[in-house]
Amino acid sequence: MQTKVVDSVAPSGKGLVINTIKLKGHEQMAIDTMMLDQASLKGDFSISIRFYKWDGVWLSIGHNQKRLPKKWLELCMEKKINIVRRPTGGSAVLHSGGLTYSLVWKSAPRGKLQAYFLANQWLLNFFHDLGFPLHFGNKPQDPLNQNCFDLATQADLIDAYGFKRVGSAQFWRGGNLLQHGEIILDPPKELWFKIFKTKAPKAAPLIIPRKGLDKLLTSSFINCWPKISWETKNISEQDLQKTRNCSSNYFVSPDSDINPEEIIPSTNLTNDMPSG
Repeated sequence: MQTKVVDSVAPSGKGLVINTIKLKGHEQMAIDTMMLDQASLKGDFSISIRFYKWDGVWLSIGHNQKRLPKKWLELCMEKKINIVRRPTGGSAVLHSGGLTYSLVWKSAPRGKLQAYFLANQWLLNFFHDLGFPLHFGNKPQDPLNQNCFDLATQADLIDAYGFKRVGSAQFWRGGNLLQHGEIILDPPKELWFKIFKTKAPKAAPLIIPRKGLDKLLTSSFINCWPKISWETKNISEQDLQKTRNCSSNYFVSPDSDINPEEIIPSTNLTNDMPSG
């Protein structure tokens, strides 16, 4: 199965594939915001995709998570984890033993569920062709839930046994979409329990390759968007320096005041649609 996004909503023009880069969590978030800014202001690409390697063990928290459990800050002080606040919504995600992607789509469909469906089609294609089909969850969102992988909403992808395999969250600005996704592979059991007080999800089956998975998923993404002229590039040194200058705004230190308006400047977070 290679389902392509329907012509009526599919972007055309230029698309960007950003080569995988290993950085600290707050630097990755700053790059994502920069990519969304470029889609909004420069408009020289219609859609982009990139995958992450995290420098260290990171817990990313959603923009709307107003309070953090004391245990998380203690683990941060003990240097067991680092904490970063995402511009996207959703709950906390432990980034260790998984693969993270970031998608930016200029002028995405305005319907929230439609946008999730279309922005996840390449993932559905990939796992179906691999012999491990996934489908969307059906649970309602719970604003009190702290753990992203405790709940599979209509934004998330689950396997035939009901286990959540891909968690997604969105942030919108000016009709342009930033979507974060975490593909869970081999979650660390002990650390997971310390953070979330629940058992870690089961490891992904070995049919899902660990080595080179980002390259395989990139191919599935490209095949899903046939109208796009694709360009592959690295993040430039100039852009890296720009993002490093503001990346500390996303970092959550264990002794900081965890007021989200203070952690992330409001100029970076003018959300014109609900986040997932």
